[in-house]
Amino acid sequence: MRQLRYNVHFVERFLLIFTCISVSLNTVNCAHITGSWNTRDFFKFLIKFGIQKSSPHNHKESFGYIFGNISSNQNVSQLITFAVLDRGYFLEYYDNRGLLNKEEACEKMFNKISTIAFDYDCFNQGEDFLRKVPCPKDELCPEENPPWNVVRGHQFTFAIEDLKQPRFWYVSLVSCYRDPGTCKWHHFTDEVELLYDIWLVNGNPNQSTHNPLSYQFSFDRQDTLELYLVFFVCYVVLLPLQVYAVTRQRHPVTRLFTASLILEFLALSFILIHVIKFALDGVGVPQMEVAGDILDILSRTTFMLLLLLLAKGWAVTRLELTYKPLVFLTWILYGVVHILLYVWNMTEVDIIDDIDEYQTWPGWLIIVFRTLIMVWFLFELRNTMLYEHNSQKLNFFLHFGASALVWFIYLPIIALIALQVSALWRFKLLLGITYSADCLAYCIMTHLLWPARSEQYFLLAEDADLGDELDEFNEAPHIINNYTRLAEPPDFAKVIT
Repeated sequence: MRQLRYNVHFVERFLLIFTCISVSLNTVNCAHITGSWNTRDFFKFLIKFGIQKSSPHNHKESFGYIFGNISSNQNVSQLITFAVLDRGYFLEYYDNRGLLNKEEACEKMFNKISTIAFDYDCFNQGEDFLRKVPCPKDELCPEENPPWNVVRGHQFTFAIEDLKQPRFWYVSLVSCYRDPGTCKWHHFTDEVELLYDIWLVNGNPNQSTHNPLSYQFSFDRQDTLELYLVFFVCYVVLLPLQVYAVTRQRHPVTRLFTASLILEFLALSFILIHVIKFALDGVGVPQMEVAGDILDILSRTTFMLLLLLLAKGWAVTRLELTYKPLVFLTWILYGVVHILLYVWNMTEVDIIDDIDEYQTWPGWLIIVFRTLIMVWFLFELRNTMLYEHNSQKLNFFLHFGASALVWFIYLPIIALIALQVSALWRFKLLLGITYSADCLAYCIMTHLLWPARSEQYFLLAEDADLGDELDEFNEAPHIINNYTRLAEPPDFAKVIT
């Protein structure tokens, strides 16, 4: 009981930690970002957002829009820079932000951008990449001309058209200003507090007919709401069936599988709530998303433990579990490494880099670890099948082994495939395949462990009083040989004689 309470407190601490992480990263995960920034920090990266490909037949309604307000309660001597850049211009700008000499940093950051970005005084034929901020209180930013292009109730608007392909755009603030006389860039040395409230959407915000399933979402996250809904419906059907099964057959294997399935259902429910709210307000509930991710990790590690136990023949072929400390140590270590990978991906991987969690060294570590566990699983399953001679149990192990192998191997395969896929489509690919593989594995396991079927090969039945003894008696050779005789009608003449 004490150990159980310790485990509960341990999980609660983890959830609290990741809730704090989700709040701290709120500004890079939302389509609606708000906050403040002090110019003494020199540079502030706000968000990376995928803008969809524009449709030639549905022109302005398919544009990407970045609009909002940036103001200050203080008087400023110079207006600094708000930049909205695509990757081609952003990388050089971003790489030079760390130079110690900020005057030199400003010159090098805008060296390439100055040749393309619009400026009233220095380059009035350029592209719309920059704004001078803070904007006057309750007025439009200086570059907003004509004013009817600005979304109602806001101070600036970027309308982004790309007829070739979707792409990521990077939004930031920097303490640099351009001298209108010399057209050179300088460091803004005063200390000013800026307040920002910015929206990023795919579709015209002035129209009420935009698609709510894609409007608030970055291009790389569009259509994920539909994916979550499909799998949620699958689990809504699957979970009651498994709960019914576990009430019909109280067995440790069935209970462990049910626990894993419940964790997965809760994880998907939390994430779905976040995504639905995100579709409505562009913010969602980051705490629920983090809690869902943690529950998803716990579900998969619990499912992996179940596969290892069954591969060793526990409760099917053997009553005693061999190498118990090694099994549970591997399970705990795998869970810890998986959670550390999640933390690493949220805190250490630069959002500027177009990589996913499996393209970092912790990601490769978890893939290698999973592959080693898969090899161990196959070794244990082979030994169990060599030990077992019951045809029904062998048939179970064959089907179980084939489905479990698919579940183990899919992650290393899609991690390699993802290396060749653009970051604009990679998240949806990984999400779709991962959830499909997990859902298929749960469906197959529900089928294999259904009471009417599993009672043929399960040991350790808790409800039966004399069930084990009766089963052993029924399998005795003299009973089997007499089945045919018992089926024949008795010869009463012999009995009378």
